[in-house]
Amino acid sequence: MIQFHIQPDSEIPASTQLYNQLEFAIASGQYPPGHRLPSTRQLAMQTGLHRNTISKVYRQLEEAKVVEAQAGSGIYVFSQEDEGEVRALVDQLVKKGHSLTEIRELFMAEVDWRLTSNDQVIITAPTEDIGAGQLIADELEQSLKVPVQLVPLEELGQVLEQTRSCTVVTSRYFIQAAEAIAAPRSVRVIPVDIYDYAKEIKMITGLPQDSCLGLVSISPGFLRAAEVIVYSLRGDSLRIMTAQVNNRYKLDALIHSAQTIISDQASLGKVKAAIQSVRNDLIRPPQLICAENYIGAKSISLLKRELGLE
Repeated sequence: MIQFHIQPDSEIPASTQLYNQLEFAIASGQYPPGHRLPSTRQLAMQTGLHRNTISKVYRQLEEAKVVEAQAGSGIYVFSQEDEGEVRALVDQLVKKGHSLTEIRELFMAEVDWRLTSNDQVIITAPTEDIGAGQLIADELEQSLKVPVQLVPLEELGQVLEQTRSCTVVTSRYFIQAAEAIAAPRSVRVIPVDIYDYAKEIKMITGLPQDSCLGLVSISPGFLRAAEVIVYSLRGDSLRIMTAQVNNRYKLDALIHSAQTIISDQASLGKVKAAIQSVRNDLIRPPQLICAENYIGAKSISLLKRELGLE
């Protein structure tokens, strides 16, 4: 069972701490689609939170369509790949008078059509966190060796209306909103799981007490989630500073204060340049660590197979 940590003296509400940790566990694939989440009783024993608070968090996740409640069974990660739905669809077509041969031909025609939808790969994320989309786009372009297009979620519908065939890719954080736009246009959406950052988390737990950790990214959503997770691990024993890489004022302040800086790959060059520009003002330059991945390796491999690139 994944361990969740709640810091009762943190300025971040306990329910927000738990929500973000659960959402990260789902988005990083630690809780895969269809997985049953811990009961409110189990989480209450682990975190010390009241079961009503945990139920509230689960309701918020359900409203965001990240999880689904099954009466008498529990809370499950929303599943995009439910074999039961396929069986139900076949049964429905049989009841309508289609033979199994006809059903197979219908499915094959649909599969063949969707295979032609790989002419273009569109990455989407909300405008407020387009940096997350940029991280996905950068990694997929390198991994898939195909051109990708980054489109704000708010503009996705308009772009799909003008696109002959494509596949949309996004983080599980944004999958429900993307599918709501793409489904009426018969465009498939493939979610990717983010990297679990196990190596970075292990390093953070070993940092000296009262030291300062800097987090730099092009994604504000990534910074918010990372800050909550670090607080949950270290509480007030570690000072945390965050900065989007294009905010030079905050970046300079972070560089002057942090002993260790973790940067995403997209920000690394600018962080190195910023450190170099103030090097003479620093008693000791911070240790700079690059989190090289944003997408999990398993997710990239699955995406290659989905797109017929393997």
